[in-house]
Amino acid sequence: MDSSNPIENTVIKKIDRRTFLKATGLTATGIVLGLQVGCSPSKPGVPFSPNVYLSINSDGSVMIVSHRQEMGTGIRTSLPMIVADELEADWKKVELIQAVGDEKKYGNQNTDGSFSVRMFFEPMRKAGASARMMLEQAAAAKWKVDVSECKALNHEVVHSSGKKIGFGELTEEAAKLTAPKDESVVLKKKADWKYIGKHMNLYDVPDIVKGTAVYGIDVVKPDLKYAVILRCPVAGGKAKSFSDAEAKKIDGVVKIFEMPASGFPAGLEVPQGGIVVVATSTWTAISARKALQVEWDYGVNASYDSVADLNELKEKSRKKGIVHRSSGDVDKAISSAASVLESTYVTQYLAHAPMETPNATALVKDGKCEMWAPVQHPQWVRESVAKTLGLELENVTINITLLGGAFGRKSKPDFAVEAALIAKEMAGIPIKVLWTREDDLTHDYYHACSVQHIRVALDKNKNVKGWTHRSAFPPIGGTSNVQEVSPSLGELGLGAIDFPYDIPNISIEAIEAPARTRIGWLRSVSNIQHAFAIGSMLDEIASHRNVDPVKNLLELLGPDRNVPLNEYIKGFDNYGEPIEKFPCNTARMRKVIELVSEKSGWGKPLPKGHGMGICAHRSFLTYVACVVYVVIDDAGKLTIAEAHYAVDCGQVVNRNSVLQQFEGGFVFSLSGALKGGISFKDGRAEQTNFDTLGVARMTDAPIQTHVHIVENDEMPTGVGEPPVPPVAPALANAIFAATGKRYREYPIKLS
Repeated sequence: MDSSNPIENTVIKKIDRRTFLKATGLTATGIVLGLQVGCSPSKPGVPFSPNVYLSINSDGSVMIVSHRQEMGTGIRTSLPMIVADELEADWKKVELIQAVGDEKKYGNQNTDGSFSVRMFFEPMRKAGASARMMLEQAAAAKWKVDVSECKALNHEVVHSSGKKIGFGELTEEAAKLTAPKDESVVLKKKADWKYIGKHMNLYDVPDIVKGTAVYGIDVVKPDLKYAVILRCPVAGGKAKSFSDAEAKKIDGVVKIFEMPASGFPAGLEVPQGGIVVVATSTWTAISARKALQVEWDYGVNASYDSVADLNELKEKSRKKGIVHRSSGDVDKAISSAASVLESTYVTQYLAHAPMETPNATALVKDGKCEMWAPVQHPQWVRESVAKTLGLELENVTINITLLGGAFGRKSKPDFAVEAALIAKEMAGIPIKVLWTREDDLTHDYYHACSVQHIRVALDKNKNVKGWTHRSAFPPIGGTSNVQEVSPSLGELGLGAIDFPYDIPNISIEAIEAPARTRIGWLRSVSNIQHAFAIGSMLDEIASHRNVDPVKNLLELLGPDRNVPLNEYIKGFDNYGEPIEKFPCNTARMRKVIELVSEKSGWGKPLPKGHGMGICAHRSFLTYVACVVYVVIDDAGKLTIAEAHYAVDCGQVVNRNSVLQQFEGGFVFSLSGALKGGISFKDGRAEQTNFDTLGVARMTDAPIQTHVHIVENDEMPTGVGEPPVPPVAPALANAIFAATGKRYREYPIKLS
């Protein structure tokens, strides 16, 4: 590893059991290591502050405090797996303990952005290796032999003579030792890995299957009361007046009161407000909410119409926008072109719609708040609750449950802050705030609608000479700041300005699009609209050139190289990683295109009504190519016969997780690509439940899904979000191949 990697700032130390107990509330009977992972060097005089804990107890059990949250991605398994592998631990003897949300104790706990493995892969290896070396040293001291004669194997240390001793018997001796210095830590060779890169079942699966796993919605506390909120259907609206006379007649209603409205824009952590109903059961609370009579002031977004808004954005996108990447002379390339392709691609708003809707349980008592909630970003929740209630941070405890789906929705703190506010009002009574599916779909932080306008210049030989891409969508920042009205550089860096193809004249531009509802990030964020537009246009180019789509992609990629995006774009973020460490490498993109075309049988003769489409896309530093094979019968019915992915995510940690994320990610993508889409009329969402918002069903899913992994030794990258972007364009391209009809709107509405 070179010095630019954040692992240079990893500090591993042995800590005493009292400190461990104070930090975690857990007891240990053996050796405890604390791992501090930072993105900047430790400063002199700053106390050692671990964010990962590893304990090996005298009974031989291994306890790992998991500082990341489990929401189906497998991260709560993958990171401890790395530790256990380097430790030579028996996985059956490993216990995972979920950490509470506390930045001082556990550092960055934001389980979002597909960065957990790439951030912690090397530090976790070092933590496990450090403990292994200490156990080997303890065994050597016990046997009075040189440590070179001792080797940890499967929860024991084995001497060269063949004698063995269990980890538990060595913990007292090991606890007297200091952790090895960073430069002396010896990591296992890849050939010796027993867990990393292999198929491993998720740690939580047995509890999930047995029904004993605890999600946020499962939390029950003594004397628990349930709360729902009647919110204004328009973002930024508020109640003018309300009557609760009929609602109070319902048996079991405890209290009804108004939570102040937030206005618009209010931010990502501020509740919208509304009329709160607290009751003894969810049924009672929901029934009483229905009985409320409210006169609303719909506020600044009362007239918002998303269809009219998108039409306006289409017109705006035909004019020059704010240039964020430029090379060559695009205007000249277009004016001198032998032919110009021009297309506009539209994507609708998308809702997260996790299976478990937002919920949180809170108790405010004696100047403290304790919460149990399925949250992705516990520190942000903790800070928001403390600020809202006027409490010191140390007086707020966030207990993290399993998350029944999230996709970015549960990283926003608003629903947790609602629970805290209601619990404060109820003074000492635990409160569970529940969102119904209608609440979830009509008050989401939506994935932004968008218009993408692309013009392509070709010379007389049909060589591509110019590329103009104008991206118009309300930015996430517009949810907090009315001044932010066009896509940010960071949002454009998700699939637009990081365009890897070798075209001499390029202009990537942003178009103003003020937010008129709450906007947030959804799985893969603006890669969704950018991949849909670019992947579709590349297929249109292939058709215009009369070139096979795979050949077209490979030709346009140009020579194998690292695309110098930091030279083209000032302030290019590269998913928070140095471009030198994680370059945009066209050879890796070429590899996934070639692999997926080989495995899918690309180019084979197909019957009438059959078609294959391809899209390749780099997101979250992972290279993905997707081929979709569709069959469309004479009645227009679509069947996805096969889906193929080729994935280069660097070093694979848990092979099962990679396969599952891509298999599930395809179906997730399909909901948006074929079924989803939120529209607004008079400021309110028109789709309110799954009867009006489609989601992918079993009959929509591919008959076969294949995930082909590129094997290499590159640093691991994300797999939670990269499955999503290439699906819709590959599907649209396949439909074109089968029918000759081009679809440029997402969701695709088959006629």
